Amino acid sequence: MSSFTPTTRARLRRLSERGSYDRAAIFPILDAGLICHVGYLIDGQPYVTPTCYWRDGDRLYWHGSRASRMVRAVQDGAAVCLTVTHLDGVVFARSGFHSSINYRSVMAFGRAFPVDDPAAKLRALVAFSERIAPGRWPELRPTTKQELKATTVLEMEIEEASAKVRSGPPIDDEDEYDLDVWAGVLPLGMEASAPQAEAHVKPGIGIPAYLSRLRLG
Repeated sequence: MSSFTPTTRARLRRLSERGSYDRAAIFPILDAGLICHVGYLIDGQPYVTPTCYWRDGDRLYWHGSRASRMVRAVQDGAAVCLTVTHLDGVVFARSGFHSSINYRSVMAFGRAFPVDDPAAKLRALVAFSERIAPGRWPELRPTTKQELKATTVLEMEIEEASAKVRSGPPIDDEDEYDLDVWAGVLPLGMEASAPQAEAHVKPGIGIPAYLSRLRLG
């Protein structure tokens, strides 16, 4: 199916014309980011944890320490709400009420389970590394068994998801366009600066080519 079928928990109500349940709209927003926020409950108390994530098909992955409260709370199939948001600009209208922001966001629902098989867990971590910097993993020293044991990789099949996007200029009331007030958009985005080498990098080791190919946002 090209679209997720939402129930009441994922259906957009406010400004629903900005929303979409299509995978073609949702997946690019997910793939453009590295940080998500994972919402979950512990004894009736809601928590939201920011963490790195990656996607493979209809599945989302993130990892953490085995001792992490978030990991321990969700790893047995707990219901999870995972969100990703990109801020694209501040929208300045001629009134405070019509001012807004341009953004792209996704809200995804599912249940989290650990990836227990060591080989599958390692493949998932390799996929995460290659998602950030394609070609870097072969340069790295091998992952130790203890590192792999201490790390939990969580997998969530997306049961439902919706995207919501706001773009373009401000929308003022027709009688406000003659006001002596500046209106427009201040674009914002994520931009990589020049790589900064760590102090112990050996002489002659240059900046890897994959860093120049990194694109986010």
